[in-house]
Amino acid sequence: MRQRSNSSFRAAQSDDIDHAKSVGVLQSTNHGPHFGLVKTGSETWSCAWSPDGLYFAWSSGNRKVHLVPWNQSKQCLVRDDPYDTEGRRCDQPARVLDCGDYVWSLDIGTGHSYPSRKGQSSLWRRFSFSDEIILAVGLQKGHIKLWDCRTGQLLMELLDHKDIVRNLHFAPDHSLLLVSASRDGTLKLWDLNDDGNMMKTLRGDAKWVNGCAWSPDATMLAGVGNFKSVIIWDMKLKTIVRKLVGHLHDVSACKFSPDGALLATASFDTRVIIWDPYIGDILLQLHHLYPPPSPIFAGGANDHYVRGLSVSCDGLHLSTVAEDGYVRFWDLEDFADPILVGSVNNAVCCSYSPDGTVVAVGDTNGSVEFFAAPQEVPTLQHCTRMTIRRRVPSTKIDMLFLPLRVKEYLKYKI
Repeated sequence: MRQRSNSSFRAAQSDDIDHAKSVGVLQSTNHGPHFGLVKTGSETWSCAWSPDGLYFAWSSGNRKVHLVPWNQSKQCLVRDDPYDTEGRRCDQPARVLDCGDYVWSLDIGTGHSYPSRKGQSSLWRRFSFSDEIILAVGLQKGHIKLWDCRTGQLLMELLDHKDIVRNLHFAPDHSLLLVSASRDGTLKLWDLNDDGNMMKTLRGDAKWVNGCAWSPDATMLAGVGNFKSVIIWDMKLKTIVRKLVGHLHDVSACKFSPDGALLATASFDTRVIIWDPYIGDILLQLHHLYPPPSPIFAGGANDHYVRGLSVSCDGLHLSTVAEDGYVRFWDLEDFADPILVGSVNNAVCCSYSPDGTVVAVGDTNGSVEFFAAPQEVPTLQHCTRMTIRRRVPSTKIDMLFLPLRVKEYLKYKI
């Protein structure tokens, strides 16, 4: 494996890189008028997959969310092929949900039956979500609506934010904890096992919070926003443990790797930075403009804002969308250039399917295009590293009785 360095993206607009294959398109016929902060009211600011890969949700504009079934066995929309590989027909209906306000964020979560947390009583709960697939929708006026994916029923509305709910993320441990990021400058933690009680408000140094992400073990939370802000919270203590310094412009999105060892953040400064979230080191930079712009140019209007990113389940690949009209697929072990690119106009979000085979890209016209993602069999080395890193943070790697080069590999430094 090569020594890592701050590489630059050199060939985004050349024909030297293979083009990703488009495997499906969802188009919206809704085009709302110009109202307030929303340019046209038709943007797909967010899209999300259910954890089991059976549903795909996208904001199609004009206050609507479409919930469509996905044929996981054939990696296509059920409308395009309703039968799985064994000839069984999918009976999941597509649904259109009228949210009553402009939609800015989505996430889908599932829960398990858990014993009551300390201080909670199981006798006085109005709602039980333990066996449901829940779609959370963040709206322009600061409200969050929760829907049952199976029935299309509105379950609950959460009220506390004072501005646009820009991002939502269910805790990956199926505890039905939901975090929301808002342009009111706060992150809020909601407990759906306690009737949607708002447990905690988290404040950093950003006026607008653009994105949030749980670590895979739900012990850390990352929040990103304007003023170059990247903050890590300890979710046991609900306190800030680290501020990551390195971006030159507003930070638009963030995602942890599946083992929690890496945090990827996308910024309007034309870069994605890969961090060690435990110590704050920059491990890698993925540039979307070559040569890299000067700090002054990167901090302004540079036509290469990185709008969104997503990390694959194998921990080897990352997809990004930028204002220059490309979705890029990066191999984090061979990172000099993207391994695939796809042409997309006005893309603002992207999301890997749970099995990592497809990436959905949403644009400002209310449409979604699906691209086949690059696939490879992870090496035994990489699988071993991910297994170790799920249990051992980078702060404790040096305590292991291992050769120095192995320690550096475990810390993703080589």
